[in-house]
Amino acid sequence: MSDRIDNEALSILQSVFGYPAFRGHQADIIGHVARGGDALVLMPTGGGKSLCYQIPALLRDGVGVVVSPLIALMQDQVDALAELGVRAAFLNSTQDFDATLRTERAVRNGDLDLLYVAPERLMTPRCLELLESTKLALFAIDEAHCVSQWGHDFRPEYIRLSILHERFPHVPRIALTATADPQTRAEIAHRLQLDDARQFVSSFDRPNIRYQIVEKTNARKQVLDFIRDEHAGEAGVVYCLSRKKVEETAEFLKANGIDALPYHAGMDIADRTANQARFLREDAIVMVATIAFGMGIDKPDVRFVAHLDLPKSIEGYYQETGRGGRDGLPADAWMAYGLQDVVQQRRMIEESEADETFKRVQNAKLDAMLGLCETLSCRRVRLLDYFGQASGPCGNCDVCLNPPVAFDATVQVQKLLSAIYRVDQRFGAAHVIDVLRGADSDKVKQWRHDQLTTFGIGADTSEAEWRAILRQAIALGFVVVDHDAYNALKLTEEARPVLRGQQTVQLREYQKPAKAKGKRGGRAAPRVEAGLTDEEQMIFERLRNWRFETARKHNVPAYVIFHDATMREIAKTKPSSLDDLRHVSGVGEKKLETYGDEIVSLIAELV
Repeated sequence: MSDRIDNEALSILQSVFGYPAFRGHQADIIGHVARGGDALVLMPTGGGKSLCYQIPALLRDGVGVVVSPLIALMQDQVDALAELGVRAAFLNSTQDFDATLRTERAVRNGDLDLLYVAPERLMTPRCLELLESTKLALFAIDEAHCVSQWGHDFRPEYIRLSILHERFPHVPRIALTATADPQTRAEIAHRLQLDDARQFVSSFDRPNIRYQIVEKTNARKQVLDFIRDEHAGEAGVVYCLSRKKVEETAEFLKANGIDALPYHAGMDIADRTANQARFLREDAIVMVATIAFGMGIDKPDVRFVAHLDLPKSIEGYYQETGRGGRDGLPADAWMAYGLQDVVQQRRMIEESEADETFKRVQNAKLDAMLGLCETLSCRRVRLLDYFGQASGPCGNCDVCLNPPVAFDATVQVQKLLSAIYRVDQRFGAAHVIDVLRGADSDKVKQWRHDQLTTFGIGADTSEAEWRAILRQAIALGFVVVDHDAYNALKLTEEARPVLRGQQTVQLREYQKPAKAKGKRGGRAAPRVEAGLTDEEQMIFERLRNWRFETARKHNVPAYVIFHDATMREIAKTKPSSLDDLRHVSGVGEKKLETYGDEIVSLIAELV
């Protein structure tokens, strides 16, 4: 029985999905769920989570019910399965009454392998009665971190999903997420009544992603240079904190030759949906968005994710950066970070209406995020340690590739703390730095701060360097910003031993932002695939054109036809027969039958 299920699972992986072998824990998870076991799965974005419930649903009798908050993406997920020959449908608020009736009829008749349902729809008496009248293969609860009030994307409706265990006790359940620290993981298991479920925790490492955090000077110009120098002609996501900044950044990039689109919750829903469709279905689109965009985005060839504002937590950062490089090819996670980011995030926490316990948790999450930004050691080590995974230096982050210089900043920090104290902890960053640098300003004279003993004691240090020192002092907890007192800097108890000389302080040495590598001028250069010969590049481009036209005819995103990684392999191997093409990863039997002759003919024409 056990071997039969394992063999059938591998056969489905190869014939339906076109992959030669399972990765990581996939085989164990699929076997466990297919035999009726419950599971809690933590697997990084792009690690193949969906196969962990799709294949068991195909192995077991009945329909697999996938609970997902991603209403806007369900159509694309269903279309992608249809391309593979898998019978799938969805139930959500975007459907009209007739479409809902057709789907419900298909469920009752046993005509579906997978049914995607929004949690709000699942909880209705009508939907629960429909499922009770149907043979069910399993429940898959996707984006399971949404159940955690301590997580970064809490959805109240997820808490009610414990009803699945109560009303369908014999149907196996699998909860899946890419981001959960130990506390969030425990809450997921408790709230979904999966305390006895087997837990599968994969490595959180995404070795193909290079992490880079730079000093923020002119963020829009910096991200433009980054896109032009590193990712011209490639798809990416740029995250901003506010809707206004999203609109302004998208316009700026567009004016400078980047095909950029905005996305935020305040937009007209038709415009937002159209922009998301373009991003998913076309190549080389840059989406500028708030975090309202992205959860569950399945586009595999996103080559970069940029942040112009500091994320609230490492979970959020990891989830957002994880949207890059889902195909396993190299991708960049780039962030511009400065003093104002720290001040802004602290203020948002303090001004929220949450209780003090929740605020403490949010501050602790922000502290961990700041630690990642200010670390003097490998960023990947710091990131993975947050999720409880030990690792060594990666050699593929900015800290490893260009190690920062640490220096004994005790004297500088003492000067900063003294200046804050001498101005009675009533003034903001700009004024304190003016006092330190001995600036000849009206405000300094008005308050007679040019008479203080700290006036001019930091004149040998630039304003940019003082801002970097202050930012790190705030991150280390020596200084806080009082938003009720016009952003005045105040000392904490942690500052006392530093001022008394009882504690030394190590900081990152300030580095001037690197200049752009070269001037490309107006429009982005055409994309060139690394590791391909001229002939293979030509074949790849023709395959991309063919894929674009084919996707347009089928009204599906381009990656639903084939991933870039599959087309790279086709360009390299140049299959001359259907049997040759069958051995390319990502080409299952249904796609071979649908597109095989066209591809073999195209290769024959080009070679």
